Amino acid sequence: MSSLFGNRLIVARKMAGLSLQGLADRLEGALSRQALHKYEQGMTYPNSKMLIALSKVLGVPVDFFFSEPEVSVNLSGVEFRKRKRLSVSDEAAVVEQCSEIISRYLTLERTVNDEKPLRPFEYNHLIETALDAENAAIELRKQWGLGNDPIPNVVAMLEESGYKLVELSSFQDFDGMKAFAGQVRIIAVNCSNDVCRIRFTALHELAHHVLSFPEYLSENEKERLCHAFAGAVLLPGEQAREAMNEQRFHFYLPELVLLKSYWGISIAAMFARAKNLGIINDAVYGKLNQGYRIRQYHLDEPGKFRGDEKTFRFDQMLFKALAEGIITVNQAASLRNVTVGELRNDLDQLA
Repeated sequence: MSSLFGNRLIVARKMAGLSLQGLADRLEGALSRQALHKYEQGMTYPNSKMLIALSKVLGVPVDFFFSEPEVSVNLSGVEFRKRKRLSVSDEAAVVEQCSEIISRYLTLERTVNDEKPLRPFEYNHLIETALDAENAAIELRKQWGLGNDPIPNVVAMLEESGYKLVELSSFQDFDGMKAFAGQVRIIAVNCSNDVCRIRFTALHELAHHVLSFPEYLSENEKERLCHAFAGAVLLPGEQAREAMNEQRFHFYLPELVLLKSYWGISIAAMFARAKNLGIINDAVYGKLNQGYRIRQYHLDEPGKFRGDEKTFRFDQMLFKALAEGIITVNQAASLRNVTVGELRNDLDQLA
């Protein structure tokens, strides 16, 4: 036996990274594991008080339990970029959250008949070295018409290129993830990270989507080459050489902060960029990183990028559909996974 409520409770619990016992513990004795199991099996249903408690603990509106997206997805080809090792349950929770968001995203696209085609990128060479990653980045900028200027908004660029960008913030150790939903290409990022890290991570995950590596390379080597690709897309080689010159031994913080604010690339990534381009050697690179960590810049790096990195296409489609009467306020709230009251607070109809 099953029910819509039971199925949606399972989804919400998995999105929170909780076992049945973990959810019971969060409810502080208000419900037992056995009672929750009966809810999920559709054998019993909560009263209004318990429904509100479940909503608060799981961080979803009450309506979440009684509606589901028309399009359901199963993610495949999932690969994580990790700061520290995520637990198995946390990885599963990230996948579940991403699946739910993409389901609502594709449901909205189908409703408004506005599916974004994937911008092609043709690069038929295996990536074995940092130079290969450099050449792939040059080709990407060429094929996508990016020129050699800073990219104002990497997330927006990828959305316009047909990638589905997902913003998550539930787990501190989560950086980024690449996945597929059928033919749909997904990039998930931790939106609570520094803007430069979000930009870099999004391009790192793009590398996993568009680049091919020899089978003999280790996972660490592939990660290093994806780093090299992301850095090269953010800061093209010619511009990097012009800004940092050849054969450097010292960098002063003010010039690095200026470069960071203009190009949207972290100081740490700039050091790696300089090494890959031969501007500095391995010994200088090691000393720069040592000084960087001694000053604890890895905890709070100086400088800010002037731009912003936020997804926009989902809300753009949603509010347009709402204004044109294609969807109702209740439907819009459900698709956005907020209460009707929360959605109305965001609305300010001008005419």
